[in-house]
Order: sequence, then structure tokens, then C-alpha cells
Amino acid sequence: MKIVLASNNKNKLREIRQIIEPLGHEIYSLDDMNISADPDETGSTFEENAYIKAKAVYDVLGGKYAVIADDSGLEVDWLNKAPGVYSARYGGENASDSDKCIKILSELENVPVEKRNAGFVCVICFIDSDGCKYSVRGECRGYIGYEPKGENGFGYDPIFMYGDKSFAEIPADMKNKISHRAAALEKFADMLKEKIYYADK
Repeated sequence: MKIVLASNNKNKLREIRQIIEPLGHEIYSLDDMNISADPDETGSTFEENAYIKAKAVYDVLGGKYAVIADDSGLEVDWLNKAPGVYSARYGGENASDSDKCIKILSELENVPVEKRNAGFVCVICFIDSDGCKYSVRGECRGYIGYEPKGENGFGYDPIFMYGDKSFAEIPADMKNKISHRAAALEKFADMLKEKIYYADK
């Protein structure tokens, strides 16, 4: 099956190809298809935003190809699951990754470690060539540290602790095995293997 990824992110494309192409499917980026789509992510959940992105590309392609899209972010329990769907623009549209991390740390000032639980969430939405959609959710649980640590990764990785190391301290190959996106991709791969589709248009 030919599947179009609603993104041109090379890291995301590589990660998806590594897991899905061995199953006999071909993954293409927006550039590969010579199209563009940048819909407003107006959803209130990761599921809604992933669907908005997938449906936009599906429509541009005229429903001829299956499409996969994802939406992800950080949920901090103490902050009532914030920043959630606003993870990319938490602290303002022009806030840097460092600014966002500092904002989270300041909001958790004096909060004890046992109440700093958090999770990275990734939702993948798949629309097949018949227009049927299916969503899977992956999560990696951890907690928010007290200061940024590590030089790897991006976004909230320096403050998200997995065991005794931050995501920015964990080697990329290991992170890719335990991450929220990896968990969602494994569920998506299982769904493809079983050919389970729901006519939820």
C-alpha cells in the first residue's frame, strides 16, 4: 500500500519508514508527492489535530491514497495536562525550546518530585484510500526534572526525566525505542498487519 505522510520532517519520515516499510508498504512525504498542506490545528485533542492534518492531505490528493499524520505533545499532571495540544506554542508563538522548558519549570517551582508526573503523547491518524480512519495513541511516562539536562533531543527533552536521565541525555537509538512516537508506530504497525479498519468517516 502507498501511504503518504502529512509532513516533510525527515526524522519523522525515516522513523516511520523503518517500522512500516518492512511490512510491504511504501511511505511518501508531501515533497515526494509534490503537494503542500498546512491546515490550522484547531482541535482540542491530539486526536482531533492529527485527523485535521491527515484529512487535509487526503483531500488534496483527491482520496486516491492512504494518509498518515500525527500530533504529539507533553502533558504535565500538575498542570492539568498542559501544555498538551499547545506544546509547540506554549509561552507564545516565538518562544524557543529553552523558553518553553523554563516556563514549565517555573510553573512547577516547589512542587515535590512525586507530583511532577508527566507524559509525552503521540496520536497517529490513518485514513485509508476508502476514506476510513483509525487512530492509535502512544505514550511515554516520566516526570519533570528540576533543571534542563543533556545536549541531545529537542523541545521538552531536557526537562523530561525517564528514570534517572532526561530524554536529552538518552542516546537517540534508545529514545526511538521507548518514545511516545515509537509506541504509537508499533500500534499502527500492528493495525496494518491485522488490516483492521473502521468505517468512521
